[in-house]
Amino acid sequence: MTHTTGIKNSGTKAGGRRHHWRRDLVELAALFTAVAVADSIANMIVHGPEGPVLLIASAVALAATAGFHTWWARRHSHAPPPPTTSDTAGPASTARTADHAPAPAPAADEVRETSLWRMRTTVQDEPGSLAALCTVLARLHVDILTLQTHPLGDSTVDELLLRSPAGLQARDLSREVAAIGARDTWLERADAHDLVDAPTRVLGLATRTALDAAELPLALRQLLGRCTIHSLPATTLTGRPTGQSTPVEGVLEGTVMRLGDPSGGSITVERPYLPFTPTEFARARALVELDARLGPRVPRSQDVLTLPEGNTITVRRAGPDDIEAALAMHERCSERTLNLRYHGPVGDADRYLNHLLSPRYGRTLAVQTASGRLVALGHLLWDGDETEVALLVEDDWQRRGIGSMLLSRLVSMAEEADCGSVYAVTQASNTGMVAAMRGLELPLDYQIEEGTLVVTARLSAQQAPVQLPVPLHEATPYGQQADRN
Repeated sequence: MTHTTGIKNSGTKAGGRRHHWRRDLVELAALFTAVAVADSIANMIVHGPEGPVLLIASAVALAATAGFHTWWARRHSHAPPPPTTSDTAGPASTARTADHAPAPAPAADEVRETSLWRMRTTVQDEPGSLAALCTVLARLHVDILTLQTHPLGDSTVDELLLRSPAGLQARDLSREVAAIGARDTWLERADAHDLVDAPTRVLGLATRTALDAAELPLALRQLLGRCTIHSLPATTLTGRPTGQSTPVEGVLEGTVMRLGDPSGGSITVERPYLPFTPTEFARARALVELDARLGPRVPRSQDVLTLPEGNTITVRRAGPDDIEAALAMHERCSERTLNLRYHGPVGDADRYLNHLLSPRYGRTLAVQTASGRLVALGHLLWDGDETEVALLVEDDWQRRGIGSMLLSRLVSMAEEADCGSVYAVTQASNTGMVAAMRGLELPLDYQIEEGTLVVTARLSAQQAPVQLPVPLHEATPYGQQADRN
């Protein structure tokens, strides 16, 4: 419309140049006529017998006219605007209505429900590729809230946070994006937390990591999206090298990155449905370097509770500094208690403590008496995509509700970490652990194999990412993996 109007205006001006001399003659004639009329009136007023009277009368008439015009304007400026219709209202009436009346409420069909999506797609690194992607999204009435680009040689990975109409399906969105040549399109549902921009999110994850060493695996998972993280120690429980060594600068291999663990060993991050970008690798490595510089650290907050019989206990986070107290508790536990907890020879129980109390592999809660003696441990262990809970309560302190209290707190910590489920491995004869899991009042799944019982509690329904590789007819079932943080 703008270009068409401009062409018409320029054409009008071009066509009028042939008649400029006529307008000049008319204007010159009007000027001479006005001068002659003004001279005649002046001579009549100055030299006429009633010149002063005529001059005063003219002044009074002009003042009366101005006063009447002012009164009329003030009276009608406070009146409501006349009703207009869409057929008769022009630009002037539209502007007046906007100034003196509230904006009309949107019609019911204009109020649409929307959904948030996180989308990643790969396009060619050439002029116009991003514009084509934005054009497709605009045609589908999809709003781009945030956009990040990751150049990769001859292609670019675009990460977008989108707000789309609720009725728009993921497959339809992916198909439209594929039409412009985009590939490796990946979609998953987003929520309000994803509205935070990338620098703010990274700073928040760095703060969490600085306060608690156990947050590093969770921070990496939230930073990189849905992925599997394994912390592999440098030595086995018997002290033999595992061969898991990683260069200080780390290794990036497509969908797998390996980072050196500050406590020894390596951290492996896998994301089978989408390769990592150099930017993601640099951010992950920065978090690991921050963790290495700060060294071991465990929050020192604690809660003091009173048991039904009146004894006071303290619940706090435990770490490597509690190994000696945990070994002393092992000495006081019966063989049956240790066997139910560790599912193997009692002599191997002590070897697990370095692993269990390391913040790299999870979080541990300790219960100690008023005298400072350790009487119970509760572990929340990161196991790749899954999360394990385990309890050990000293014989003399069993059946007092300590195990149920610890399990409830561990599950709350798992929910805060966005875990979809937790599982406990025990023996079918361990009625105390089974009762504690039932006491959570959560949906439970049971699996029994050769006397070993695995009880899984589902905390929340985690939606798997919608992986829609492009083109669709070449798709592989990447999206079948559900993240169980």
